[in-house]
Amino acid sequence: MSEDRRDSPIRRFRLRAGLTQEEVADRSGLSVRTIRGLESGKQRNPQLASLRQLAAAMSLDPAESDELLAELGVISPTPSGPAVPRQLPAAPGLFTGRDLELSAIDGSTAVITAIAGPGGIGKTWLALRWAHRNLDRFPDGQLFVDLRGYSPDSEPAEPLAVVRGFLEALGVYAGRVGGSLDDYTALYRSQLADKRMLIVLDNAATAEQVVPLLPGSATCAVLVTSRRILTSLLHRHSVNHLSLSVFGEDETHEALAERLGDKRLAAEPEAVAELVELCGRYPLALAIVAGRAHARPDIPLAEFATELRESGLDAFDDGDDAASLPAVVSWSVRALSVEQRVVFGRLGVAPGGDISLPAAASLVAMSLPQTRKALREMEDASLIRRQPGDRYAMHDIIRRYAVDTVHNHIAEADREASLRRVLDFYVHTAHAADRLLAPHRPVVPPGPPSPGTHTIALADYTAALAWFDAEHANLLAAQETAVAHGWAETTWQVAWTLAPFHTRRPFERESLALWLAAHRAVDQLPDPEIRLRTLRRLGVAHSVMGQHDEAIARLDQALAQGGEAGFTHYELSAAWARHGDYRRALEHATLALDLVRGTGLDVWEASGHVQVGYCLARLGELDAAHRHYQETLLLDYHDNPVVALDIELDLGYIAHHNGQNRHAVQHYRRALALVRPIGHIYAYAKTLHRLGHAQVALGQHDAARAAWEETVMLCRQLGHTEDADHARRHLDELGLRDR
Repeated sequence: MSEDRRDSPIRRFRLRAGLTQEEVADRSGLSVRTIRGLESGKQRNPQLASLRQLAAAMSLDPAESDELLAELGVISPTPSGPAVPRQLPAAPGLFTGRDLELSAIDGSTAVITAIAGPGGIGKTWLALRWAHRNLDRFPDGQLFVDLRGYSPDSEPAEPLAVVRGFLEALGVYAGRVGGSLDDYTALYRSQLADKRMLIVLDNAATAEQVVPLLPGSATCAVLVTSRRILTSLLHRHSVNHLSLSVFGEDETHEALAERLGDKRLAAEPEAVAELVELCGRYPLALAIVAGRAHARPDIPLAEFATELRESGLDAFDDGDDAASLPAVVSWSVRALSVEQRVVFGRLGVAPGGDISLPAAASLVAMSLPQTRKALREMEDASLIRRQPGDRYAMHDIIRRYAVDTVHNHIAEADREASLRRVLDFYVHTAHAADRLLAPHRPVVPPGPPSPGTHTIALADYTAALAWFDAEHANLLAAQETAVAHGWAETTWQVAWTLAPFHTRRPFERESLALWLAAHRAVDQLPDPEIRLRTLRRLGVAHSVMGQHDEAIARLDQALAQGGEAGFTHYELSAAWARHGDYRRALEHATLALDLVRGTGLDVWEASGHVQVGYCLARLGELDAAHRHYQETLLLDYHDNPVVALDIELDLGYIAHHNGQNRHAVQHYRRALALVRPIGHIYAYAKTLHRLGHAQVALGQHDAARAAWEETVMLCRQLGHTEDADHARRHLDELGLRDR
């Protein structure tokens, strides 16, 4: 042992107290490593608060504490009198964005601003940037402390040690003060009374750690940063709360440009876009990558993008815990209970970008209240983000850590069971929604759900449509998961249950992808009807995409297999009509109608008449077409608004081409009234388009202009650029656009 260490005052006082280094560490909350560094003199310029913690841990009386600190040369043996502390660390040299958050702090009248967000999101940077920009508001000084709420090598700081350190900074010789935390806090608040000071409490673990450090004076301001939402602090005090998220697009570009320069970014736009995507606009991730690239200006940015793509989360580990994204996330996860960590890990493997409460409950096999509580804990820990509609999202980088967690700590059988449950939730709820959107479709019920799966009741058509809107991306991801695991029935069921929704929304490409996956999977299923329906739906998907030859080939295959021939002829008619061959379309429509006529399937018979009438009308045989629509009056189809809509649309078409434009307008307006509740956006745009023609024929140019302008807007939203261009041409031809 060295002479320096034997003669260390800290060691001498520790031995006088009869304590080991480990016992002092346990009492003080400092690490053994820190205590060894202080004893050996290797740790230079120790914080006064740390030394006070040591003195308190060694049960030194005020006189002994003064003796120790004086011997270390840290304080004068006598009080130094009033002081103006300037404890803020240096302002962040590279700081971009956060203008809205800075303005929110500027505009707040609350004494306390609490900044919450996950590790590496930039909470401390924001607090320090605001503090340095506003130094003139606090002429009596600034206090700063790292509360070590999420520190890799020590426990959170004790409020008593912190408040004693603050008193020392204020010139109060705290070593001569005895009593409890309440006594020290009272003295601390007395010192702050009527002063204009800023107190920055960084990296807080809990509200209980913060409250004793709050001033009693409204002339002071407090900035608190924490990875947790300090809910009880918000309840007990008037707090301006800010939750930090990832950068916006402009802030992301600004952050990269400040480090790498606009010229370097402009030289590799594709690599920059990939870097941004892989970093997820996460500030620490961007800082790590930008720092590496800045240090290596001759290396193309594309190489850094490749490194991120191949290395995953490990690419954000620089070996320094404070600047390692995996380490930063791990500190937050470590604070969760064992049960919460399991929930966190399973959330990482859930399909889709977000998850609803019932889906999450199915995933983790817990009750809804238990799941909500666990999710709230993770939200408070800034590991997930709650969104409207009781939905929860996890940043991609945190998700990657969660995936590592689940693979390292949850058995494969348990992981698979979790996925089975959540996929069963999606399939069974989608099946219920499908029955509400299209009750006349053949029923193909899924198998029983796995134990622990939650199902939800959907009240009506509107609720079903809203559920599909909310869960569409997750349903697509659910099918991808099913494909990856070889779960053929789930792969097919997702495609089948989404079909009615896809007729109401512009998801042609997604529909084709679903049915291609289903077609590859159905060979594993024993039911020949499923294979037949898959061929037919795949043909429809090809047809809607304008892939006529593929569509006809699939539909002809379905027809050759026999069974449900009426449905197949109907889809062949629709495919030939989309191709513009109305004569061939009429042949198949007539065969379809003949096969369903008199079967008692009124909705399908009405649909057959509509399809025949549609083809006849396009061939110019308007009277014959009208007779088929008259036939539908004898059938009971009125609980199917889609059939009623098609009838009104085509009666409007016939009236318009017969020169009966007032009747045409009436039919189109009835069609609009039918289409609004069912949410068929493309049908709505198509109806407006036709309505405009009838209104022009009646000289109602302003009304036509409004109808076509709305058509252009809707078709743009749907991505139907050809239809939007068509409507724009009508506006131009009649001089109606931008009049």
